[in-house]
Amino acid sequence: MQNIYSIDGLVPVVHPTAYVHPTAVLIGDVIIGEGVYIGPLASLRGDFGRIIMKAGSNIQDTCVIHGTPYQDTVVHEDGHVGHGAVLHGCVIGRNVLVGMNAVVMDAADIGADSIIGAMAFVKKGMQVPPRSLVAGSPATVVKELDQKAIDGKFFGTRMYQRLAQRSLATMQRVEPLKEVEADRPRLREDQIYPVDK
Repeated sequence: MQNIYSIDGLVPVVHPTAYVHPTAVLIGDVIIGEGVYIGPLASLRGDFGRIIMKAGSNIQDTCVIHGTPYQDTVVHEDGHVGHGAVLHGCVIGRNVLVGMNAVVMDAADIGADSIIGAMAFVKKGMQVPPRSLVAGSPATVVKELDQKAIDGKFFGTRMYQRLAQRSLATMQRVEPLKEVEADRPRLREDQIYPVDK
């Protein structure tokens, strides 16, 4: 059973090609676009303001996304939000990576093709130019990213786009086995990596 709730008459919208893990929580004014992946225990609370997840973006395990009355929280196309990150009333540009346990505060605007390092704290109102590497607490722009770094980030995002497809097609609740099978298979690269890697 999905943990999807309306509030004040606003019902979350989930595109049929998106995957939302059953332990994730969506509340209120949340819009999930095409091919989006929402991981286990993520919380997307559209109870103060709108949250928009655009096509191909992903929110990983235990992330918290919260809207504000004066600023939509938006993750643009191919945005990639790592495990445990917090987004609050901010805009994450196209093809941006937010690293694990990073925090991006109100009215921050992260330019396209940027990387926010793990554990970074992006202060309220920070404007990050496109193609920036941002790190630290408080976060600062460290350097401009080259195309190789941007392409590497995008490959990781495509793995999560593939995971959304795999999850829709094959993930199911099961009872655990009592012992390891003698011929237990392993996940194959062609299952994990994008088809046109």
